Order: sequence, then structure tokens, then C-alpha cells
Amino acid sequence: QGAPMETPPPLERSQEQAPALRPPRATGRDGSFQALGVGPALVSALQSLSITQPTAVQCRAIPALLRGGNALCAAETGSGKTLAYLLPLFQKLLSRPSLGPTWPPSPRSLVLLPSRELAEQVRTVASSLGRSVGLRVREIGGGRGMASVKNQLRSDPDADLLVSTPGALCKALRKRMVRLERLYCLVLDEADTLLDPTFLDLVEEVLMQAPIWDTKTQLVIVGATFPEGLGQLLSKVTSLGHFTTLTSQSLHHLLPHVQQKFIRIKGSDKASELLQLIKDQGPSNGALLIFCNNASTVNWLGYILDDHKIKHLRLQGQMPAAMRAGIFNTFQKGQSDVLICTDLASRGLDTSRVELVINYDFPSTLQDYLHRVGRVGRVGSKVPGTVVSFVTHRWDVDLVRKIETAARRRTSLPGMESAIKEPFRTAGAQKGREGEDIASRERALKQWFSARGTQRSSRGYINSSRYLPSFTTGYIKHISEVSTN
Repeated sequence: QGAPMETPPPLERSQEQAPALRPPRATGRDGSFQALGVGPALVSALQSLSITQPTAVQCRAIPALLRGGNALCAAETGSGKTLAYLLPLFQKLLSRPSLGPTWPPSPRSLVLLPSRELAEQVRTVASSLGRSVGLRVREIGGGRGMASVKNQLRSDPDADLLVSTPGALCKALRKRMVRLERLYCLVLDEADTLLDPTFLDLVEEVLMQAPIWDTKTQLVIVGATFPEGLGQLLSKVTSLGHFTTLTSQSLHHLLPHVQQKFIRIKGSDKASELLQLIKDQGPSNGALLIFCNNASTVNWLGYILDDHKIKHLRLQGQMPAAMRAGIFNTFQKGQSDVLICTDLASRGLDTSRVELVINYDFPSTLQDYLHRVGRVGRVGSKVPGTVVSFVTHRWDVDLVRKIETAARRRTSLPGMESAIKEPFRTAGAQKGREGEDIASRERALKQWFSARGTQRSSRGYINSSRYLPSFTTGYIKHISEVSTN
């Protein structure tokens, strides 16, 4: 396929501190959580978890979210975004009295996430904080059957925060096991994955049943990358003119403290090169993530590592729920140092013990590359980490050149900035068109639901068993390999 390309030189790590850990510019504040507006009870809970100083992203996001209003929070991977939205959310819940248990349960806040592994991780963090301040957290995830979901909800019907995946939540909404009319805050975390075609209909269904038109309800969109056409979705449920955009200085930039190597290699030689890298890494040099582009490659590589007596775990979206349960948690606890995975593990999961990422298959998009690189050099990581990528195809080479150019020029990866600016580019023009009051917006929603066999009762919008129609064809170009549960 033409003349072979020489292996590109590595992108060496700089001596700079990780962007997420750099202190924010002087603002007259003392750089503490108290100065950001976090209450004493939550500060004490953070200290019990050995968290004493906010990251740069948290310094920017927490005061803005505490002021209220809808927000889009865009920051690099591993920068502390989870606490950036959980702390303001909990602060608001503490300032408002609990409304008491009901059936079906009606949580006061909701965090929606694209995978069971990520939902479990966020629930663990939220529970640790909530337990110290008297807030109750409940998680429902797919793959366990609706009887299990019903039992979970019955065991704690007055939970203050519900953490869920789109599939499980929509099933519970259709079966009237949960209501959303009491929501004070709705968070969409890892927005680029939630809004890809795998979840798009489900997320729309959730948004249409949540009281987003009510100014008392805060909508927070969180992610490191965002899909094209995000504004089309948001404009269906709220006014774009009412959004605050929060971005970090390093958004869409490659992390300067992470070394990145590219190995030009034939496809037939990748397995032997991988085995050598694992041997060189050794058991005492931290954990290792191996990314593949599909589930079949994950399984095939697993067989090879089995043949060489290399202890490892596998994680991919086609696994049954019972098999997937606990795999990433086992990896986090250090019971295995090698994880072979698809991009299911590249979004949001805490991989602070990982020191080496190997892209066995080069990612198909720059967004995927950015998320994979973000598995090392995170907040809490002991070492900056290294990323090694196998470059096999000509289309891989094109992406490598873009990555190398952006890294050496210290600019953002091409094509990503527009996805952040696009939702609000026409906000001024839309503000006039969308300036109707809450009553007229609710009338429009009633008509929308009525046309689809959906009724509004005193308990809120109750959808029929049908899926809501999708948006326009090709609304989002990027597809991630994830489970719909």
C-alpha cells in the first residue's frame, strides 16, 4: 500500500505539572473548598477521604454550579469532574428539606452515565460523601432484571440521588417504578457517549420526562469531548440562552506530562510486540491497559495471553451482565495488573493506578485517542504514565500526523473546538424564538407526549412502552462500543 512510513519519534513528556493539578490563577481566594462555597459538613466529609485541595476544574466549576442555572462543563480527562458536579449537587440538596418517601420513588437529583461500571464508580464516590452528611444514594443498572431494579428502589424509596444508566432508567420509567418530577438537578456525565446513537433515544426519553423547563431544575452536561449537534438535543428541552459554558485551559489538548510513542508495525507482528511490552513492563511497574477496537479482538488477545500464562482480565460490551459485574472493580483493587478492553473502559473510569496504555488497535477517531490517553497521568496517579500505539494502517498514519502536529504546536486536536461552541453559537438568535414562558413550554411538551400515546398524570409524564423517535439521521457521527444496559 505504498512506501512504508518510518516510526514517528515519541512525544516526550514535559516537566510541567499535570494541567489538572496546576493551581488556579490568583483570585484572592485561599484555594480551599470552603472558599469555593462548599459547606462545612461536606468539607469535613472530603477531609475524611483525604481530599483537601480542589483541582483547577473544581475551582472553576463549583462556584458557577452553586449559583444555579444550566451548565456545560468541559474539561480534560482525569481532572476531577465528578466531584466538580457532585459537591454543588449535594450542597443544594442539604439546603432544601427532604420531601419524604413516595411510591413510585421520586429522587431529588439524577446522574445519568453510559455504563454500569461508571455508574458503580460514581455511586461509590457519592455514597462515601453522602453517608457523612445524611444524604442517601441509590444506583440502578441494567442487566440484572427489572425485579432486581424494583427491589432496589423499594429498599430505599426516599433516596436523594439516583445514579443510573439510560437503559435501566427508561425501563423503570415505563413500568412506573420511578418518577422524575421532583428533580432539582440532572447531570449527563460522559456526554459524548450518552449522545451517540446507542443511547440517543433513551436520553431523549429521560429529558422529556424530567422537569427541565422548570427554572428550579438544573441541567449539567459534563464531558471531555462533545458530539456534533448537541444543541439540537438541548434546544428541545430548554433555552440555549440559559446555559453557562465552563471549559478548562487544557481542554482537547494532549497531556504534556504523558509520554506518547507510536510504533509502525505490521498487523501480523502486533501480538509478539505486545508480549514483549508486557514482559518489559514487569509486575512491579504498575497496571497496564490494552485497548482494542472490538470485542472479538479482546477475546482473541485474551487467548494469547492465556497461552503465555499472563494473568489478565477482559472487559467488553458484549459480555453478559453477570460476567461484566465486578471486573473493573477487581482491576482497580490490584488483583490483576493487565486489562484488555474496548473503549468501554476509556470513558470516565478511575484508572489512577495505570502506568502504561497500549493501543493494540489504533483508535478510529481523535476523540477516542484523547480519552484513551487520559487513562494515565490523572488526578491521583503516582506517575505520569506512558502511551504506546501500534500504527498499522495508512488511515492510522493520518491521525498520528494530526496528533503529532497538535502536540508540538501545543494546540487542541483538530475538529473538537467546534463541538463545544456549536450548541451556543446561535443562542442569541434562539433566545428570541425560545423566549416563551414555562406555561407555553409545558403546553408544547403536553402536545408532544399526546401525539405519542403518552399521558400526564399528577405523578408526571408517563411514557408508553414505545421508544421515542430518534433525532435526525446521522445526528452524531461517533459511535462507541458500549452496552445499552
